[in-house]
Amino acid sequence: MTARAPLVVVGDALLDEDVRGDVDRLAPDAPVPVVSGARSARRPGGAALAAWLAARDGREVTLVTALGADASSRAVRELLAGSVRLVELPLHGALPHKTRVLGADRPLLRLDEGEGRAREATEEARATVRAARGLLVADYGRGAAEVLRAELERAAVRVPLVWDPHPRGEAPVPGTRLVTPSAAEAAGFARRLAPGPAHRVASPGSGVLEQAARDAAVLLRAWGVASVAVTLGERGALLTHGETPLFVPAAVSAHGDACGAGDRFAATAAGLLADEALPEEAVRAAVAAATRYVAEGGAAVVAHGRPGAEPAPPGARELAERVRARGGTVAAAGGCFDLLHAGHVALLEAARRTGDCLIVCLNSDASVRRRKGPGRPLVEAADRMRVLNALECVDAVAVFDEETPERLLGELRPHIWAKGGDYARSSLPETRLVESWGGQVLLLPYLDGRSTTSLAERAARPPAPAPEGSA
Repeated sequence: MTARAPLVVVGDALLDEDVRGDVDRLAPDAPVPVVSGARSARRPGGAALAAWLAARDGREVTLVTALGADASSRAVRELLAGSVRLVELPLHGALPHKTRVLGADRPLLRLDEGEGRAREATEEARATVRAARGLLVADYGRGAAEVLRAELERAAVRVPLVWDPHPRGEAPVPGTRLVTPSAAEAAGFARRLAPGPAHRVASPGSGVLEQAARDAAVLLRAWGVASVAVTLGERGALLTHGETPLFVPAAVSAHGDACGAGDRFAATAAGLLADEALPEEAVRAAVAAATRYVAEGGAAVVAHGRPGAEPAPPGARELAERVRARGGTVAAAGGCFDLLHAGHVALLEAARRTGDCLIVCLNSDASVRRRKGPGRPLVEAADRMRVLNALECVDAVAVFDEETPERLLGELRPHIWAKGGDYARSSLPETRLVESWGGQVLLLPYLDGRSTTSLAERAARPPAPAPEGSA
């Protein structure tokens, strides 16, 4: 595998905190929800989150940001330790600390503290920008991009630079390779840059895509940047270089906590542009990464572990917990699902009918190679996940890297573990484990004559010669 290019992130770090609890009543003295059993979790926010996510991709990441001696700055240093190299700018004031209060996973309230700003650039920070091979500016309007603007302008001429803007922040420097506003941000910037008739609002009923295209065209001209990708939430993103825009749809609709999805999008795009990918390739991958981020639990992923340390996607685990909590039945099925075919679909549809949700435990690429040989998988894990998630009968997908899914099953603890009927029950190593928590192993009918191996063999055969005399 080609080594991933290092990435320098310039921007404003924040400290984010979530206080989660249960809500089942209103307070007697005011019509406000009562949050009980509150649990608090902190995570890096702003540019620090973007840097953390880029490091989670296996990159060497340097974050140039303003930090001070306050408690929030110390917390961010601890959260990034061991994963992100820090180049610190002097901070005037206390680092911003944002606390969300959530009940039943829905935001109820946000508390903001700290108004700290970057005071000035340092020679180390300037040298870091000059040496960068790829740059991401995560501008949250707290001065980091402002004090390094001259260096960023020079860098944009020679290396790919992605700018994730903020309404309170700086305009991107001319020559920026890709700017990544949300639809709401793009509309706000466009209104400011081309007020009145110059900023045409799309006609009623024309939809989000037409408005995003109009706004992106305004930003492209006004800012002098190479391309703009307007992020559209669960729809995907719209990319324009000034001609006909490219719509990149999300493969699946991911419903969940979208906090940080914009940082996930920008970090993915910036890393791939540093790897010399085309903007179209970078935006497609960024849409997929942001969708997966939301589907797997969003901010909860960041709050529960360091890069690479999350043992199972929280989306699958939390789904299992929610279904159990309401008295439902959790079903799970596993396999390689390489070249998804009718036999697979029949098995998964049958498995889904055994419970109130179906979680698919998917062999990683390395696990498939160990089981099937060096020529497999034919389809990499990211694409296999995408196809499985597109099936109506599948509620979540979790990848495991071992020979068998026992570790993952131990986390999910399904009531039903479904396998195809071509397995003998006694040969399943998971049987004893599943039964240890009162679960049940079920064999389901398997469609005869369908297998990935036979499909691959038939595809590899040369076509049969045409009968003599046929036209």
